[in-house]
Amino acid sequence: MSNYSIKDLEQLSGIKAHTLRIWEQRYNIINPKRTDTNIRTYDDKDLKLVLNIALLKDHDYKISEIAKLSLEELSKEVLSISEKQLNYPDQIHALTIAMLDIDEDRFEKIMATSILQFGFENTMINIIYPFLSRIGILWVTGSIGPAQEHFITNLIRQKIIVAIDGQVIRLDSEAKKYILFTPEGELHEIPLLFANYVLRARSNKVIYLGQSLPFSELQFVCELHKPDYLFSVITSTPGQDEIQQYVNRLGVSFPTIKVLLTGYQVVAQGIDLPPNTDIIMNVKQLMEIAES
Repeated sequence: MSNYSIKDLEQLSGIKAHTLRIWEQRYNIINPKRTDTNIRTYDDKDLKLVLNIALLKDHDYKISEIAKLSLEELSKEVLSISEKQLNYPDQIHALTIAMLDIDEDRFEKIMATSILQFGFENTMINIIYPFLSRIGILWVTGSIGPAQEHFITNLIRQKIIVAIDGQVIRLDSEAKKYILFTPEGELHEIPLLFANYVLRARSNKVIYLGQSLPFSELQFVCELHKPDYLFSVITSTPGQDEIQQYVNRLGVSFPTIKVLLTGYQVVAQGIDLPPNTDIIMNVKQLMEIAES
């Protein structure tokens, strides 16, 4: 069981810490534990309660009404809302609870509703990507464990693969050729998989090499297929001490290929870029390139 500060709850739910304190005092709706130095701490049940309250508040429930509900009644109200068409923040809240509970059925319902309402690409861009950012916060603060993180990211990964398999692509002789990969040691694959979907959806030829690719293998495939573009997501590896050297190596090794890079280690990091290299700031920028 994880422990959260009141600031953690504020960041994850969007409800101000000051408001949470008022609810505690006025409605006794949340009962945090306290440390020896009288600092509030919250557990998983408290986090889920606050996320559920935030969802009800977003749907015009008054806090005075919510405070009168039992936990069972509150869960029924949230479930009733979740089965309707929701907006983006609601879906992100619901996915967070599904992850904390390791609830695959709930995940499937949320994704099915979102894809039906918004379409697959909009679901990924406006729900899954912000949700992955939230997972990053939870992971860094130690608020979720490996099981919860692996559970939810593998489900998302499966959804993207199914969407890719369902594409019907008709390539013409002018189709651009992309090689997609992550550097050796880089295991964050979801953004790369979605890039695969985005590029294929716009009638580009994609050679998908996946995660943790040795540089020598990248050279071999580039020599064999002579792509127009290389695309890579660099989230954790190479780290800050090595990323400039890696980017330079890509530029020198593939001078006639356009290199597109994205991910935490390259976006807004002040890297000196070789002439044939660009940083992709967001998915919409990749879409524009794929359509050009």
